[in-house]
Amino acid sequence: MEFLKLSLQGLDEFLVYFAMCIGFVAVFLSVYVHITPYREIALIREGNCAAAASLSGTLVGFVLPLASAVEHSVNPYDLAIWATIALVVQLLVYLATRMILPDLARDIPAGKVASGVFLGAMSASAGILNAASMSY
Repeated sequence: MEFLKLSLQGLDEFLVYFAMCIGFVAVFLSVYVHITPYREIALIREGNCAAAASLSGTLVGFVLPLASAVEHSVNPYDLAIWATIALVVQLLVYLATRMILPDLARDIPAGKVASGVFLGAMSASAGILNAASMSY
């Protein structure tokens, strides 16, 4: 029974960090879908693969640095700061990709998978670099 007590010593911290992460993911998705000129969730429900690829890559691009922030943060406030940075980076990636692909706002709703995959890949790539940069 002692091993169980030792194993569960960090349960409180786990619950705090996990709940914070779920909250950050919800905030991120809410902000992200409101800055894009199309409705990703509705498009995904309709079977739009471009929207699914772009939003999936963007979500992965946010969660990777969020996971790194959990691993490296010294307290929940530190996590909140780095989660905010990860959110801002993903928003900037979206804006940069719109500069590279000016028709992106039309391409995603039109189901042009290439544009969705490219946005998703840009977001995931930025997330990997962002996560690696958080290894302080």
